[in-house]
Amino acid sequence: MTAKTAAERKRGERERKKLKEEERLARLLSRRITLDLFKGTDAKLIRSMERAGIEEPQDLITRLIHGADRLSDKALAELIRL
Repeated sequence: MTAKTAAERKRGERERKKLKEEERLARLLSRRITLDLFKGTDAKLIRSMERAGIEEPQDLITRLIHGADRLSDKALAELIRL
């Protein structure tokens, strides 16, 4: 049996890390949502991300969902009324 090179060890480490990440996501994810946005809505999403200092749309959407869940029924109804 020959010793592995540094590159082989690093490749194996990356493969193990990727597998661990896939396993972690498989345990945590409930479902995936595909979302089509109109231009105006997308612009508001981008502006909200900039205002909040958030770089990923999923991060902002997740925070908004959790924040909305803490609202009273009345406050939620007022928020989603367009």
